[in-house]
Amino acid sequence: MLVELEGVEKAYGEGAERQPVLRGISLTLDRGESLAITGESGSGKSTLLHLIGLLDAPDVGQIVLNGEIVSAMNDKERAVRRRTHIGLVFQQFNLIPSLTVARNIALQARLARRLDHDWIETLVNRLGLSQFQSRYPEQLSGGQQQRVAIARALAARPELILADEPTGNLDEETSADVLALLLELCQNTSIALIMATHSMQAADRLSRRVHLSHGRLS
Repeated sequence: MLVELEGVEKAYGEGAERQPVLRGISLTLDRGESLAITGESGSGKSTLLHLIGLLDAPDVGQIVLNGEIVSAMNDKERAVRRRTHIGLVFQQFNLIPSLTVARNIALQARLARRLDHDWIETLVNRLGLSQFQSRYPEQLSGGQQQRVAIARALAARPELILADEPTGNLDEETSADVLALLLELCQNTSIALIMATHSMQAADRLSRRVHLSHGRLS
């Protein structure tokens, strides 16, 4: 098993203003498995991904990644695990404007000390980015930027990809193409995938689906 959550809870705010976002979340994910998390806006999907992605820690409960209880780690320890085990793909792309496409793609792999030029070349070719490597993010379309974000997430050969509404800013045709490429690349490399989405059509393409509502999974 790659990921296990047990009784995870998260709330934001202070005192009487404190609002629970996640309530008693438990789930598991095997290596190479794909999981869709569906739910309306504000249901807690992004918060859940942030916890699994080690960008935050739960208030209650336990998160295990690759056999380690990561929820008990400090910020520095979580950052190390995030760099080496997890690839993140966000709706906003989060590319660095001052870096070329080639340098954006290589960034995560360099941080993880797993820079493999042959693997990056494979990703670039498969994602149709060969002719754009010297360009900057602002010179690309939304679909092209998302492909760069996917390449960056996969470049370090993570064990887990977390994608938060990865096609939400794209048109229908580009969304289908990007999702197909992401699933194909994950399946061919045995990388596990968790994708938060409000799209039932996208969720149906993954191997398993759970629904998040009012902070609880069903």
